[in-house]
Amino acid sequence: MPTPEQIWQDADLATRRLAGVALNPSAPQDVLLHLLAKAPLAVRMVLCRDRVLPEAVVDAVVDHPDHRTRSFFARNPHVDPAQRVRLADDPHWFVRAHLAEAPRVTAPAEPRPLPDDAVVRMMNTYDPEHLGGTFYRQFSLTLRRSMATHPDAKVRAWGVGMWGWQDAKTRAALLADPDDEVRRRAQALLRHEDPVWVESVLPEQSCHARTGILLHDALSRAVVDSVLSAPAGPEDRRMIASNPSLPPDVVVLLAADPDPEVRWSISRRADLGPVERRALVADPEPGVRRMVARHRDLDPDERRLLAADPDPKVRLSVSVHPAWTEEERAAIDYEVPLDEPFCFYPERLFPRGPEAVRRDALSGHPMLRREAAREPTLPPDLVARLAADDDLGVRVLLAQNHPDAPAALLLRGFLEYTGPERAHLVTRPNFPTHGLAAHADDEDPAVRALAARDPGTPSATVARLTRDPEAAVRAAFARHPNLPPPLLAELLDAEELAHHAAANPALTESALRALAAALPLS
Repeated sequence: MPTPEQIWQDADLATRRLAGVALNPSAPQDVLLHLLAKAPLAVRMVLCRDRVLPEAVVDAVVDHPDHRTRSFFARNPHVDPAQRVRLADDPHWFVRAHLAEAPRVTAPAEPRPLPDDAVVRMMNTYDPEHLGGTFYRQFSLTLRRSMATHPDAKVRAWGVGMWGWQDAKTRAALLADPDDEVRRRAQALLRHEDPVWVESVLPEQSCHARTGILLHDALSRAVVDSVLSAPAGPEDRRMIASNPSLPPDVVVLLAADPDPEVRWSISRRADLGPVERRALVADPEPGVRRMVARHRDLDPDERRLLAADPDPKVRLSVSVHPAWTEEERAAIDYEVPLDEPFCFYPERLFPRGPEAVRRDALSGHPMLRREAAREPTLPPDLVARLAADDDLGVRVLLAQNHPDAPAALLLRGFLEYTGPERAHLVTRPNFPTHGLAAHADDEDPAVRALAARDPGTPSATVARLTRDPEAAVRAAFARHPNLPPPLLAELLDAEELAHHAAANPALTESALRALAAALPLS
């Protein structure tokens, strides 16, 4: 069976042009229905997967005789998830499997969650092999937070997988659950906390399984001693250095290990005692000092020593320590990096308290304000404050993550930030459209393309930019409604831009009907 990529690659110009008609927001409902019924598979793929559809077309998709066509709609990230779950009981496994697989969205965006009741029904009725992969990405936060205590046993069984986030009471309840499968899964995870069992299954040679055990599982003294005396590979000591079950005397030993990577791993531990901390605070390797500077239990003398460290990254790391007052923090000579990625962050499973977020937002330290700017639930007064922040990272993180980020902030962020996930900014709800024609001559092709979003961009500018050196810019302007009609007609026959030109909303209803009537044989 051909992949979606192969289907599109094999489509000829006439088919790609019809696929543009399928995407055209001006296409009448009956034209869409005609394409759904008669067009080649590549057109039906684009129609069902890549746009919002009228309810009557959704009805026809759900009843379509071709299971591949229905499967494309099952993966549509644009439609309401409640429409997608109309396929939850589809007779063909292929369709059900693709509904369970989360729609493909451009990172860092996340697919919208399916309704909770639909997820629960799928857990209870689908083959387990169809619920692997990315099914979990379609769970709402509300469902994720309640899975371990959900009244449905199938959901609790999924909730066991969040073992590391569960408190002792919830774990105990799962271990005593009336459902056999829930208990089995909980007991299987609990075994990793039994050093005797872990020792019995530890592979002797380096492999992924051994790595996972040495990093995360409860280690017996015999296993630790074997790693110290006869490691299976050069990475073994580094792996156990961050294992929470490491005995205190071995933590002290590894804090003085000749390998700086081992000492770095030790410096990340939450259970460091004063002896190890003092050694690591004075470590000759800046990376080790940088990591231990984040330790919450640093005493005042250790913090002061690190605050005067010759390495600016060490000073920056200790400058955000929660024990400082704002005055003490401001006295540290730290440098805030501007070359970091300022990206979208999914909402936390367990959100921070509003008081802690407000404290960070009001801090004089840009790194703490950046942390606050990631929160999608920031109240309006803090959104307004951080939108005017003098730190680029604060502004861009707010723009990337807050649903109410103002239009001016989104545009400013796009113009000033050129790092990873820059394109995500234009997908935010309030990104502006009017006034973007002013950027049509910008040296940056991504900024020039913004003018394609402005309904007021002059026709001459639109026409010129369909010949831009950058393919993405050409494609964007081929869809602009101000494209001169003669040029639009010409582009409908252009190999590169026919698909985009056919999606241009300036095409008249009669033109769209004429294009749809010229269907190639499917």
